[in-house]
Amino acid sequence: MTGPQIPSMQSSTLGEDGFLQVQEVSKKFGHVTVVDKVSLSIRRQEFFALLGSSGCGKSTLLRIMAGLETPTSGRIILDGQDITDLPAHQRPVNMMFQSYALFPHMDVAANVGYGLRREGVARAQICERVDEALALVQMGGYAAAMPAHLSGGQQQRVALARSLVKRPKLLLLDEPMSALDKKIRQHTQFELGSILQKVGVTCLMVTHDQEEAMTMTDRLAVMSEGVIVQMGTPESVYEAPNTRFSAEFIGSTNVFTGTLTAHAGDTLDCAELALPLQLPYALASARQGQPVTVSIRPERIRISRPADTDVPVSGRAEPTSNCARGVVEQIGYMGSYTLYYLRLPSGRVVMAHVPREVLAGFAQEPDYGDELALHWSVRSLVVLN
Repeated sequence: MTGPQIPSMQSSTLGEDGFLQVQEVSKKFGHVTVVDKVSLSIRRQEFFALLGSSGCGKSTLLRIMAGLETPTSGRIILDGQDITDLPAHQRPVNMMFQSYALFPHMDVAANVGYGLRREGVARAQICERVDEALALVQMGGYAAAMPAHLSGGQQQRVALARSLVKRPKLLLLDEPMSALDKKIRQHTQFELGSILQKVGVTCLMVTHDQEEAMTMTDRLAVMSEGVIVQMGTPESVYEAPNTRFSAEFIGSTNVFTGTLTAHAGDTLDCAELALPLQLPYALASARQGQPVTVSIRPERIRISRPADTDVPVSGRAEPTSNCARGVVEQIGYMGSYTLYYLRLPSGRVVMAHVPREVLAGFAQEPDYGDELALHWSVRSLVVLN
């Protein structure tokens, strides 16, 4: 992608920790606590996401940062400045709304330059900055177009240009892809990330779409019922969820709960499985009989015919003491892999994502009603809090 870069208003060291600090922020509406003592720290030029289902408090927290809501308690610090009590129009923050909120009676150039005109910026400078912003989002040829004549993706770019033209220290994105269809959304995810990286603006995005958060951001926080339950890189949150909520919200997973049966604290007896689960490490602080919950991602489960010998993953022998048998109940063709739902003798249904190249090794692909052996390595298990 080519085009001029809009200069940044940032004044401190690139990548500085704590550029945006949310300190013990709470918000109550009457007796209902929507945001409950949330704290987080975002680095300069970081792309950060608040991820959670509807009603978890993420949008309220975003509006607090924008100055559209007043926190019941807590502080917001941006680039060393306490902005908690600053009115929205005085904050070095811009927000791109879910609906894009373009003025239908103004052309693209007028929409992008609206905020600059409100600030009294000279006409020549407005024209220059609007041209820069439109070139950045590859909309330079649409300055005279009306919003109604633009596609959803084009409207999103105009809204982004309008958000960036004022050179904010912090850009807030509220469900930025929700108005786009899936094909355009997937393309735009990378395009938007590329633009924001080029500008170097610090960005906080709110979304309920895990694919958006995983694809676009440097780090993310998973929210539930007004609190942050886990924070980290997309990879770390996916590979090592710390709670059942995180494990089930980010991607899909199989969750089992059982009790510790070995004095070493590394074997789990689960009523839904015929054989014990071998844990990836000993739970030193656990006691025998203590309930423990574990997660197994569907792509970590291998399948074979019950009579077949187990085939080591990647040519290396791995511990495969964890196994079960199940009957194929549902099959979903997903292109690069097939999704199998297998019912165990206990009645529990387990999901397995099987790559197409693995299925090519079967004399006949598993079908409805077939009994299959399920295997997973000890390292595939994640112990949840």
